[in-house]
Amino acid sequence: MVQKLTVTILETSDLHGALLPIQYANNSATETGFAKIASIIRKERQKGGPLLLIDNGDLIQGTPLAYHHAKLNGGEPNPMIQCLNELGYDTAVIGNHEFNYGMELLRKAVGESNFPWLSANIVDEATGEPVFGKPYLVKTLEQGLKIGVLGLTTPYIPHWEKPEHIAGLRFEDAVETAKRWVKHLREHEGADVVIVSYHGGFERHLESGEPTEPLTGENQGYALCREVEGIDVLLTGHQHRSISGTSINGVTVVQPGSAGAWLGKVTLTLGLEEGSWRVLEAASELVSPQGEAPDSAVMGIVEPHERLAQVWLDQPIGRLLGDMRITDPMQVRLNEHPLIEFINRVQMELSGASISNTALFDNISPGFPEHITMRDIVSNYIYPNTLQVIRVSGQDIRAALERSASYFAHYDGSGPVQVSAEFSDPKPQHYNYDMWEGIEYRINISRPVGQRIVELRYNGKPIDPEAEYDVVMNNYRAAGGGNYLMFQGKPIVKDIPTDMAELLAGYIMERGTIEASLNRNWEVVWD
Repeated sequence: MVQKLTVTILETSDLHGALLPIQYANNSATETGFAKIASIIRKERQKGGPLLLIDNGDLIQGTPLAYHHAKLNGGEPNPMIQCLNELGYDTAVIGNHEFNYGMELLRKAVGESNFPWLSANIVDEATGEPVFGKPYLVKTLEQGLKIGVLGLTTPYIPHWEKPEHIAGLRFEDAVETAKRWVKHLREHEGADVVIVSYHGGFERHLESGEPTEPLTGENQGYALCREVEGIDVLLTGHQHRSISGTSINGVTVVQPGSAGAWLGKVTLTLGLEEGSWRVLEAASELVSPQGEAPDSAVMGIVEPHERLAQVWLDQPIGRLLGDMRITDPMQVRLNEHPLIEFINRVQMELSGASISNTALFDNISPGFPEHITMRDIVSNYIYPNTLQVIRVSGQDIRAALERSASYFAHYDGSGPVQVSAEFSDPKPQHYNYDMWEGIEYRINISRPVGQRIVELRYNGKPIDPEAEYDVVMNNYRAAGGGNYLMFQGKPIVKDIPTDMAELLAGYIMERGTIEASLNRNWEVVWD
């Protein structure tokens, strides 16, 4: 009779500082967040049996709580790390957003962790050695079972991150790195089971294998399953998708959404045959935190940090004349909105550039009320972006507008306007639809993708494809993020290394009162 052993692997990913079950725009309760996930983790531990608990990255950035800690309370212990320590995590993987606040804060977080951080493909430029220590973890469980966990991070980070935050680092291809280290785990460490925890997602349809995005190397999950021998389980993230119950080329995969919406769970049944263990059965699932009571220990850890953050959030900084509230996100993207015009105008004024673009990052942005607080700023400008002015051609501007125009599905005037599959599947990419100020343009969404910009002017005259223009945008977009490849490698005319949330707050505080305005320099139409 074959001797069997069941092993449970639990994964969190893309928590983005969401420790508490609240929505920071208005402090309303949610059914998500780490405090609720923690209650599930404790229940899983109570069942007994071997268990590995892994965080897959993008932990320390993403909520006002995380922002307040990084910017105003960084000398205190990191609350995100404290919570993972409390739950007894085995390991964590470096995500791309771990770099957003700079290497000093990241190294402090790593130093406070009671567990190793893994990333085999982030190496020292000079030595070629993994920067964050050992690239893998080997855990010996009952009856000598050895499980290896290899950490990998999307190597696309230099396309988004500020250069000073990643100075001295090299980001190597995840697939090639995995080939080397998975073999090492099997042959030199004697791992019976190999888990790859990869802060990246899938570049192809999980069943058909057809590309679902440009194959830039940002997401290599499908290639990891198909091209690297010896992987049993692939834990993924980065795309904020909810994936379970499937395998690719015999590799069990899972991805637990974002902000504590799910806990990823993989159950392995192993059999001991002729002195060696092999996987007999493998299953992945997503466990919902809905209805779970928040973990009291996590709530206690977070409370002093949260109290300070809430006071900061409710500080009044200025008054608005007019209306900048958002009631319908799609209408904001179809018809110019005062909030978008205001952000663009602030970017132009602070940078000196005469052209600007920005986005409505998600569909829960509330806009600004009459009395504006820091809560309103960070609820609408949710990323720690800075600004850059880059020099581009008129043709680059047109290409960027065509990329934005592909956000909309083809529309013939019947029914509601829809978001295209490219911007909604496998995950919503509202943050990749830009709206511009300083130029006049018209998008016709009844026309084919790539032929939708039917009018494009600067100072009343058609834009010259060969002429150069200085445009201000966030650092993510300036580096080509969101597949705006026309911006990659363009000359940086000016860099403003202050978070946009701080710039907006400072702008409003300096003036005391701002006014909603619309010049209607662009429109979306259909025949």
